[in-house]
Amino acid sequence: MSHMSKSLKPKVHKIRLKVGDNVVILSGKDKGKTGKVLKTHPSLNMVTVENINVVKRHIKPTQLNPQGGIVEKTKPIGVSKVAIVDPTSKKPSKIGYKFDKEGNKVRVYKKTGKEIK
Repeated sequence: MSHMSKSLKPKVHKIRLKVGDNVVILSGKDKGKTGKVLKTHPSLNMVTVENINVVKRHIKPTQLNPQGGIVEKTKPIGVSKVAIVDPTSKKPSKIGYKFDKEGNKVRVYKKTGKEIK
């Protein structure tokens, strides 16, 4: 058995962004816009950002929604397309990790080295 089948377990990515982080969009139709992270999707390696990647969905009339019609929905966007905004410089930055004086692991901005609150 030289070629074993890959495990069926989905890969869970390490997303350094957290819910509530302020991010800027680096590429795509919403490039340059900023927003708050509403949800992270580690298995998809994506995040949902408020008012970013909003698409229109046509909904059939159902018992729940008897009118039907066109609904605007926020879709997830790839983690590689967003970067956290450093509040001091207002510029995008990567996220790193350091240990503080008490030995706790904290997130830091790679550009300035300051701790992320």
